[in-house]
Amino acid sequence: MSTSAFTTAIAQARDLLRWRSPLRTEFWAARLCAGLEQGGAEEFVRELVASDTTEARLTLAALIGVDGAPLARVGTGERLGGDGGAAEDGGSVQGGGSYADDEGSGGEGLGAWAEAGREAVRALPGWVARMGQVTCEGAWYGKADRYGQQTLAALHFCYHNGKEPHVLVVGIDQVNGGLAVDALVDEVKFLDDLRLDPAEPGVVAGRMLDAFELTERVMGAMVADTFPSVRPFALGRALAVPHPVRPAPDDVVSTFRGLPGVPGAEEAFEKLVEFVGDRPLWWSPARVSQFLTSWLPREAILSQEAIAAMPEVVRAWSRSSGDHREVLERVETEAPLLAGLMADESLAGLGKRIALSRLRVEGDQP
Repeated sequence: MSTSAFTTAIAQARDLLRWRSPLRTEFWAARLCAGLEQGGAEEFVRELVASDTTEARLTLAALIGVDGAPLARVGTGERLGGDGGAAEDGGSVQGGGSYADDEGSGGEGLGAWAEAGREAVRALPGWVARMGQVTCEGAWYGKADRYGQQTLAALHFCYHNGKEPHVLVVGIDQVNGGLAVDALVDEVKFLDDLRLDPAEPGVVAGRMLDAFELTERVMGAMVADTFPSVRPFALGRALAVPHPVRPAPDDVVSTFRGLPGVPGAEEAFEKLVEFVGDRPLWWSPARVSQFLTSWLPREAILSQEAIAAMPEVVRAWSRSSGDHREVLERVETEAPLLAGLMADESLAGLGKRIALSRLRVEGDQP
């Protein structure tokens, strides 16, 4: 980070000292972290320590309270788990993660930078120590759009003194495997405009963490332009929820009660569950077509009863997934083709062909 950027950060910190807002300061630190990820983190932190002004101390204090802070990259310390547990050597760093104390490239360990941040917290007004000290007051989860191509995970937080309540909302892309693609922080009343269902905070936090991790693993993942600047804050908040459940379960399938009472329905439903996988809220006309005309002929071996029951099962699932007219119309269009497609072995994938050959040898072909 250039000297001019350092000067800008110090000027912004001066304003934050007047505002005395832990939330605003944490959010600012997250944006600062996003910029430091592009390079210059070590130089920037060294300048902060050398400056030893109130503004520099606030910046250090804010950075150690944000998960993914550049302090983690200054040394060669290894990040330990990210579950809020104590570091093996360097002690716990305030915020979402813990880091080991190791020697940095400049001969100073990561623990030295973290200690500088902790000393800064102790030297600053009391409101600074409240950064990262939040309680989760509620959680919600549900579709972001008509077909559930994106879902929203929401967590409601407030500081331990009850002030500055806020809601974190993370957009999770279902079409591309569950990537975290967007995030925002707003007032709690923002939830009034969203049709989300109440959920367990640990489950929602787990979904967020799963999505963040997947996005990190995918090179060149397409995310909103604003996502990188919010991500450090959002990750820290998700890690602040006690006992996040990972991988996070989804009860959409287990709570489904519309299975038709026809022969073969249970067998057919098992294949539908296999198809929707861990993204059961995503159900659209295109998804119906993919299931009935592509996935089933390629992957599934079904009894004649299950093939006959499948249209009724898909209709029931479609009704429970929003009861959208265009989705049900797609079922009516594609369902009559299913029996013929299932009988066409040229459409079978390699795994299905091998399984069919084995069944024929055993004399147990459905």
